Amino acid sequence: MNNVMQIMSYSVLVLYLITFLSYLYDFFVENNYFQSVKRIVLFITLIFHVVYFVERTFFLGHLPIVTQYEIFSLIAFSIAFTYFIIELLSDIKGTGIFILIFSIIFQAKSTLFIQDIYVVNNVLQNYPLGTHVITAILGFTAISISSAYSFMYLLLYKNLKSNNFSIIFKRLPSLEILEKLTFYAVIIGFCLLSFAVILGLIWLPSAFPEFSYFDSKIISTVTVTIVYGIGITLKTKRILIGKRFAKFSIYGFIFSILSLMLTSVIMDSFHNFSN
Repeated sequence: MNNVMQIMSYSVLVLYLITFLSYLYDFFVENNYFQSVKRIVLFITLIFHVVYFVERTFFLGHLPIVTQYEIFSLIAFSIAFTYFIIELLSDIKGTGIFILIFSIIFQAKSTLFIQDIYVVNNVLQNYPLGTHVITAILGFTAISISSAYSFMYLLLYKNLKSNNFSIIFKRLPSLEILEKLTFYAVIIGFCLLSFAVILGLIWLPSAFPEFSYFDSKIISTVTVTIVYGIGITLKTKRILIGKRFAKFSIYGFIFSILSLMLTSVIMDSFHNFSN
């Protein structure tokens, strides 16, 4: 069975490579045939990746959140899945190569180093916990993608000001569309993080005797969610628009990363599940 899971892991990586090459070809050639085919290829890749997760969960008895390499694979899926949803919502297909390359990086690291035999903490075999973790990862992935779109926005804005264009910037969507993509990613991230927080606050008190609402990771995640909620409100009221919203997205991402690093490295938390 380990051989089967290893083959499927490599197959997932190959599918991401094929998906990325499809988007790369269409980005530079703008082939009408690939406009629809590449989305289908991405959809097939996501479905196969889900099948791979289901297989691991069934045979190993836990959701793919135990080791860092399972998390890497989950991040790869989260990136591609979030991009897929944004593409469906916006029907903008020209930014896939800038996002999906990270799915390849994370999945490659997972495929090359993942192990299928290890001691698992009983807590990590809990499915509500797995749902909480997966939803949080999806949420943080979405706000990471929003910062990537914001970075593209600011680069394109700078090039428009200087009248300096390369083929890459000529293929990028307009500033208005990049702002819309950023907003979609922020909304997705906010909704997923909100769900993760609500699920955690409902389930965690009954699962951990030492649970505290003042736990550092709970406070940091709630704070990040509130910050993005404020950003969405200011955006809808047209207070944060254009370049200011792009900067907000990038600063928000930096703040969320620093918060996670602070709570993981410096502060104690019941989220530490090491044996």
